[in-house]
Amino acid sequence: MQLPSLTIRNSKIETCIVQGGMGIGLSGFRLAGTVALEGGLGVVSSAALDRIVAARVGSKRPTHPREAAAIEITDAKKLGHGHPVGINIMVAVVRQYSHSVLGSMDGGVDVIISGAGLPLALPDIVKDHIRADEVALVPIVSSGRALDLICRRWKRSGRLPDAVVVEGPMAGGHVAWRTLKDAYDPKNRLENLVVEVIEEAKRWGNIPIIAAGGIYTHDDIWKYLEVGCAGVQMGTRFLATHESGASETYKKKILECKKEDIILAEKNGSPCGMLFHVIKDAPFYEEAVAQLRPPNCNKGYVLSRDLKCSSKTGTETLCICNGLLASVGLNPAEKELYTIGANGYRVDRILSVKELMDELKGT
Repeated sequence: MQLPSLTIRNSKIETCIVQGGMGIGLSGFRLAGTVALEGGLGVVSSAALDRIVAARVGSKRPTHPREAAAIEITDAKKLGHGHPVGINIMVAVVRQYSHSVLGSMDGGVDVIISGAGLPLALPDIVKDHIRADEVALVPIVSSGRALDLICRRWKRSGRLPDAVVVEGPMAGGHVAWRTLKDAYDPKNRLENLVVEVIEEAKRWGNIPIIAAGGIYTHDDIWKYLEVGCAGVQMGTRFLATHESGASETYKKKILECKKEDIILAEKNGSPCGMLFHVIKDAPFYEEAVAQLRPPNCNKGYVLSRDLKCSSKTGTETLCICNGLLASVGLNPAEKELYTIGANGYRVDRILSVKELMDELKGT
């Protein structure tokens, strides 16, 4: 059965598939632009774009985050022939957050998706930009309570979410929960969360809901459409494409990994304080868990409230930025760190984006 389209504010996406924003460098302009060209919403990750764009244009110094976001979005839009393109911006990347928002708007972004924390300030950041009324704002939540809090705060700024991504505990990278007990609580399964958030969204004017986390097949997509979602977001399926930024070693590891190789890391975990899915025998992760050397915390992307890297780094948390940069070929001095969704073990081949989109559409 043909999948429906998805409309988010001023953007009509031909097929109701949102490609998840995966950092660092996994979903760059090439992946996002190609997904857009094939009828989905292609999404760039803003994480470390200052270094990613600098390497791409041959600069020896990081590009300013605002300029970097503008360049990446401009190039994605160009590759996608003007079809809608989004950006995923982590609240936890504190110092670059507003620069990434405004830079993406400069570059012509259509949809801003924001999570890894509650994006309470997002409407205030965009409101004075010339494109403020054009760009859709989409928070990521994992509960009806979080959506209620966001809507009440955003309403004071004259905006409500144009759509909402509901992310469950099977998602790749960071998830909302801080303990394994909470993440594995049956009430937090995605099929339960979407029902809760859909009910909350009705109170605010039937905001479109996009389900995310563990969605793998055409039939999975229809499962969530039939309970009232407007679309789905998928990350790991797009990670395993030729167009993703993952290194060849990374893609090979995805093909080799088994279900038991994918863990929800708690200790050592992310300095964000959130759990995150990782392939446990990734060289960077193995070294960090064994505490074979002090963490090299010299990038400063993921910061705690005092604007310093977590004081627990090296004991309860690991410094993830250098490992993630290595995994896209931008930090050869470091070992690689492989984030992945819980269903990543199901990947048995690397596809082109076109092949994947055709499969997901059921064509």
